[in-house]
Amino acid sequence: MLNAVERTSEIACAAVTSILDKTVAAYPGRPAMDFLGRHTSYAELGRLVAHAACGFQQLGVRKGTRVGLCLPNTPYYVICYFAVLRLGGIVVNFNPLYVEREMRHQIEDSGTTIMVTLDIRQIYPKVAAALKDTCLERIVVCPMSGILTSMKSVLFSVFKRSEVAEIPDDLRHVTFERLIANDGVVQAAAIDPLNDVAVLQYTGGTTGVPKGAMLTHGNLTANVDQLYRWVPASQPGYERMMLVLPLFHVFAMTVGMNLGIAFGAELILLPRFELDQVMKYITKKRPTMFPGVPTIYTALIAAAEKGHEDLSSIKVCISGGAPLPLEVRNRFEALTGCRLVEGYGLSETSPVATCNPLDSGGKAGSVGLPLAGTTIEVRSPQNPSHVLPAGEKGEIYVRGPQVMAGYWRKPQETAAVMDEDALRTGDVGYIDEEGYVFLVDRLKDVILCGGYNVYPRVVEEAIYQHPAVAEVVVIGVPDPYRGQAPKAFVRLRDGHNATVAELKEFLGEHLSRIEMPKAIELRRELPRTMVGKLSKKELVAEEQAAHGGGA
Repeated sequence: MLNAVERTSEIACAAVTSILDKTVAAYPGRPAMDFLGRHTSYAELGRLVAHAACGFQQLGVRKGTRVGLCLPNTPYYVICYFAVLRLGGIVVNFNPLYVEREMRHQIEDSGTTIMVTLDIRQIYPKVAAALKDTCLERIVVCPMSGILTSMKSVLFSVFKRSEVAEIPDDLRHVTFERLIANDGVVQAAAIDPLNDVAVLQYTGGTTGVPKGAMLTHGNLTANVDQLYRWVPASQPGYERMMLVLPLFHVFAMTVGMNLGIAFGAELILLPRFELDQVMKYITKKRPTMFPGVPTIYTALIAAAEKGHEDLSSIKVCISGGAPLPLEVRNRFEALTGCRLVEGYGLSETSPVATCNPLDSGGKAGSVGLPLAGTTIEVRSPQNPSHVLPAGEKGEIYVRGPQVMAGYWRKPQETAAVMDEDALRTGDVGYIDEEGYVFLVDRLKDVILCGGYNVYPRVVEEAIYQHPAVAEVVVIGVPDPYRGQAPKAFVRLRDGHNATVAELKEFLGEHLSRIEMPKAIELRRELPRTMVGKLSKKELVAEEQAAHGGGA
């Protein structure tokens, strides 16, 4: 067991809106948001939040009302997020790329009655379809042209007219302009930070179909306070936070938006990851903070090495969501001079539980030390009540003020992952003698090879050491002799060549015989999740189909 990291003061536990209120009071004239060249100050952001809150209150939003945000990274997300929370409403994050079936399921499961979305054909029709057969009652429609600079708004109206959806003029639709057309006077809800839910963050969790992790106001403000302490060299009021990861994902919501606002940083909002656009804005806006996932840093490295772009403004990068290969970290730090550190967390932990120190960079291969007030335990999978000593592998459990209140209306699923106040993560790892946490793999991803446990992450790290490899995913596939065996899917770096035989020969010096991949498949692209992480799901499905159903 690893004791919680000691700090001199208690972790903050307050209403999420207090983060914005403090910054608006401290830095009213500082830039809060840059969206494709359109700027908003903190004073203006505070005013817009007040007017949006008043509008939501007129629509019937009260304490506990679930309001969905189905938005890419735009000022509308930031404004509506804080407006809903000011009333004690609950934000439900929706992925705009959901298909109608996924949209309807999450609306019904969460009880979302109001949805905020864009007037874009790619998104709006899927939301509108839910008005017919779900509990959804109202849609707040936000015009894309309304958040662009004057010139870009005109160009959008002329050249992108076909991408704008037709919106009915009826009582079930409210334009954003109408929402904020009021005096901005609102009676804020009295928030109990420890018990009042702020966000329903849907996740597959450790098992089963998507469930809404109930993140309280206290969970979210605690995680922001924990992270604020982790970045001691920041300059409040003068940082610039690059936000490419989608805000509907918990990592970007907390580490990007909420933490950025706590720093009084300017949020550089980009609606999606387009490498050329990102490189342009790095050059133009000179961000100082850039949370991301390993695939984003890999793409930046390739672009910078190819075009010699200057990344030196970036000072702080926290990587999450997937293992950070040491080669990626070293190359990125060499290009930028910044610290790129790996952290660890889950939707259920708001999300960050551990992180490598920014001053030293921490330990290679580790996901770092527990954040302040956080306790990490490694328990025996066979005997969960038994906490293992340093160095022994087992299932990771997390305790701390950032751990969720449970899954929305799913007591059995909550009971399956909560042991009193400790969250069972489903991840396998160990803690070394200095308290650093190391992940080995997901319990569900462990490959059972002839009675031995093979961890895909170990195999992936070995393959990453080959200089021609850009990205790799390892899964378990059926094997008639061993039951299962590892299979690797590899994307090579641009301009590099390597054959399967060469890769296997290289791995002979880095892996045991039991860990050696049964097959290596070279691919031009590898599947990714909505936030750009490499995804195993599609590859597992392919193998299951190829073998008649059971990988």
